[in-house]
Amino acid sequence: MNSAGPAADEASRTDRSLTDHLRHWAEHRPQQRAFSHVAFPDSSSGGLHRTLGWQALDTRAGTVAARLATVASPGERAALVLPQGLDYVAGFLGCLYAGVIAVPLFGPELPGHGDRLAAVLADCEPACLLTDSTAAPAIRDFVRDRRLPDVPVISIDQLPLQRHAFGAYDDGGRPESSRPGPSRESKPQPTPEPKVRPHDIAYLQYTSGSTRSPAGVMISHANVVANARQALDAFVADPRTSTTVGWLPLFHDMGLVLSIAAPVVGGFPSVLMDPADFLRDPARWLRLLGSYEGTISAAPNFAYDYCVARTAPEDIDELRLDRVRVLINGSEPVRAGTVERFRRAFAPTGLAPTAHCPAYGLAEATVFVTASPLDEPLSVVACRADALAAGRIEVTTADDGHTESTVLVSCGTPVGQELRIVGADGFVRPAGHVGEIQLRGPNIGLGYWKHAGLTAETFGFGAGEDWLRTGDLGALHEGRLLVTGRLKDVLVVDGRNHYPQDIEETVQSVVPLVRRDHLAAFGVTRPDAVGEELVVVAEHRRDTDPTAEDSRGAERAVRAAVSARHGLRLAALLLVPPGSVPRTSSGKVSRAATRKRFLDAGFGPR
Repeated sequence: MNSAGPAADEASRTDRSLTDHLRHWAEHRPQQRAFSHVAFPDSSSGGLHRTLGWQALDTRAGTVAARLATVASPGERAALVLPQGLDYVAGFLGCLYAGVIAVPLFGPELPGHGDRLAAVLADCEPACLLTDSTAAPAIRDFVRDRRLPDVPVISIDQLPLQRHAFGAYDDGGRPESSRPGPSRESKPQPTPEPKVRPHDIAYLQYTSGSTRSPAGVMISHANVVANARQALDAFVADPRTSTTVGWLPLFHDMGLVLSIAAPVVGGFPSVLMDPADFLRDPARWLRLLGSYEGTISAAPNFAYDYCVARTAPEDIDELRLDRVRVLINGSEPVRAGTVERFRRAFAPTGLAPTAHCPAYGLAEATVFVTASPLDEPLSVVACRADALAAGRIEVTTADDGHTESTVLVSCGTPVGQELRIVGADGFVRPAGHVGEIQLRGPNIGLGYWKHAGLTAETFGFGAGEDWLRTGDLGALHEGRLLVTGRLKDVLVVDGRNHYPQDIEETVQSVVPLVRRDHLAAFGVTRPDAVGEELVVVAEHRRDTDPTAEDSRGAERAVRAAVSARHGLRLAALLLVPPGSVPRTSSGKVSRAATRKRFLDAGFGPR
């Protein structure tokens, strides 16, 4: 990361917390644009922008911290249950100022996730709930209806600003203690700021729960700053000419680090929009990307396909994406076909062909782990499918036309951390062999909140090891990471591994009725069957109404394709209405929840 002068050099000290960085920029760049939120109140709106400078943000965060000090002690939890926006940023940073453990969450208005919200609130036992005045009534109703403990509900937008709370700055950008004038005894005293140590818990990042019940990863103050620096090193060539533009939820690990932590550490602007506004019209995100110099953004793989499918040609003609620096693709398997479709669709906008940056990460590592080098073309590896099923990476060649292949996208190299591949026998696997991805570095979390056993199993604490077991499978090829799947998602049939994302790609490529990226492949074991059987539950497209004959035809096509490409027998294909396949709060398909619903006959009789 390039330096931006003495202010940036001072901010790069390794012992600084996130709020130390916030205070630093508030002092040295008080009026510079820090965070903006763009709302889209109607379909014709170009967006309403609200912006805070560094000093104003610091003041708001200090105000939240001062209020928290009246209801929560350092080390207690405060749950953030409010809409995406500037208040969310101030609330999160205010928790860190107060030494209160932040719990980034969502409000009860998020469809289909009320049970998860209630479970997480019961698990983290917050001393208070941070929200805004529009959401507060629904929050109180939710707490009452779910019989959760009655704790203070604080509307951040209603708090009177306190200029000198928790080290906020005056209009001149100087700390109160450095200003001339009457003695401090004649002025209102700031709230005493608790001493925050690097390894104290800053926040609980609840996992998305795609393969198990959500658990809160304990992220320390040192963890989040370390990972923010790793992200800066990987994606930000020059903070002086960079802006992050993000629609990912701030309760999601990638949204939190890329849209809050990295800008606060690097001292550059962040532009936020609501995830629902992206889903209603992805062109809104694309327009914002072209509105700033050196834009950096991130999205899961499905979002790039969504942009291609939902952006009208007349909107593409108006876009200017030549200013986009990096588009990170992470959080779910990266598909080469998706990247190519996105490139072709938006090449006329000036989008650089090297802007797409595949990455790998997970909540237990704060978020970012590996990234492809900037300004390099996409690196893909075509592997022999039979070798991959046996746990080896064997690259296909031109004369292997008769061999089924699986195309994997390289996710680059580790950034500021160590990575190894370990087999089921516990030994490190050589390059080209598939095993569990394990990590070690300053960004690895402290464990799971109130889950000592799971912490010991996953983080290796107390076992003479300090390597994080990610539960993801992958291999190193030419020094770069290839992610092959989730350990718990893999189907094992006749001693061969089959990765559900590969099967899902086969299904959606042969059945036009299937809604892309809205399906789940999983294995089930029946008493009268030997081994696992393959089941696929797939949503049909919104513009279709499949008949019984359509469903039978789709099942025949899938059965033939899965047999030919994967050597598997399909037990069942269920075509279900749009919105039926369960998703996590961060938008990923939950195979575990889909499997459970199938076994519980939750999709109805076949």
